[in-house]
Amino acid sequence: MTWWLGALALLGGLLSLWLVALALLWVRRPDGLTVRDALRLLPDLVRLVRRLAGDRTLPRGVRVRLWLLVAYLLSPVDLVPDVVPVLGYADDVVVVAWALRSVVRRAGDEALVRHWPGGDAGLLVVRRLAGLSG
Repeated sequence: MTWWLGALALLGGLLSLWLVALALLWVRRPDGLTVRDALRLLPDLVRLVRRLAGDRTLPRGVRVRLWLLVAYLLSPVDLVPDVVPVLGYADDVVVVAWALRSVVRRAGDEALVRHWPGGDAGLLVVRRLAGLSG
């Protein structure tokens, strides 16, 4: 019976960590960014990840992180299963934001600008998430 308490504590800790990460992501969003605007970025982000992962001028670690991100997103195993309403996909958003932040900071602003397929507003959002200046 005590293993249930341990499992419940672990689940509660993971949920708390996830909520904190989601709150940090929401706080870092550009002013006026809505969920609808963020969803419009999805095709551009997919193209950005593909272009960065294929750029052999970038450090190997950057490309490996991008391929690990793709593998995580394609994997049926998630931190929070996708069958859980809202939370199931929100954890994917947090993982993508963390990975992009790491990759963009390591690859540099020049690589981001060179590979960004979208408009200036979308580029501003990605820069902000990555902690770069607008």
